[in-house]
Amino acid sequence: MSENLRIDDLRIDDVRTVWRQGLWDNNPGLVQLLGLCPLLAVTSTLINGLGLGIATLLVLTLSNLLVSATRRLIAQELRIPVFVLIIASLVTVVDLLMQAWLPQLTRTLGIFIPLIVTNCMILGRAEAFASRNPVRLAGVDGLAQGLGFAAVLVLLGAARELLGHGTLMADSHLLLGEWARVLEFRLLPEQAGLLLAILPPGAFIGLGLMIALRKRLLQRGALARQTEPAGETARARA
Repeated sequence: MSENLRIDDLRIDDVRTVWRQGLWDNNPGLVQLLGLCPLLAVTSTLINGLGLGIATLLVLTLSNLLVSATRRLIAQELRIPVFVLIIASLVTVVDLLMQAWLPQLTRTLGIFIPLIVTNCMILGRAEAFASRNPVRLAGVDGLAQGLGFAAVLVLLGAARELLGHGTLMADSHLLLGEWARVLEFRLLPEQAGLLLAILPPGAFIGLGLMIALRKRLLQRGALARQTEPAGETARARA
C-alpha cells in the first residue's frame, strides 16, 4: 500500500512540475522565446491574441497526445518528418474549422494560423517531451505550454490595445459572436491612445517589459527565500 502511495505521489509531483514549467518556469513566450513572430505580430488587441492562443493551444495539445501515443510505432530516423506531418494535419483542421466558424477572425489573423506549422515551440515539445513520455504527461505538457503561451499573447494584446486604442475586448464579436459586442469597453478617451503601442516597436517593448517583470519577481522571490532562514534563526535565539 505504501509503495502505491509513493508511486501516486510521484505522478502528482510530475504533473505539478509540468504545469509549473509550462506556465512559469519554462514559459515558451517569456523564457524560451519561441513563437515570437506570431506573438509580436498579432497582439495588437486582446481578442487577436486570444484567438491565436486558442488555436495554438489546440494544435500543441493534440500533437503532443498523438506523438506520445505513436512514439513506439515511429522509426527513429523518421520521427521528425512524421511529427511535422502530424502538426501540419492538425493545423489544417484547425484552420478549416476557423474559416468555417470564425471567418472574420481568420481574415484578421491572416497567414499566422497556417504558420503555426512552423512554430518551433510545437515541434520542440513533440521532440523533447511528447516522444519520450506517456500520453498523460504529454497531454498535460501540451496544455501547460499552450496556456502559458496563450497567457502571454492575451496579456501583451490587452496592454497594447489599452495603451494604443484605450479599449479592452474590442472586436469581441469576431471570436464570440455578435452578442459579444457589449463586452467592449473604453478606459481612455479616443484621442488619448499611444500610437507606438500598436506598432511593431511597441510589441518588442511590451514583451521586453514583461520579461523584465518576470525576472524581477524571480529575484524578489529568491531574496525572500535567502533572508527567511536568517529571520527564523534570530527568532529561535531570542
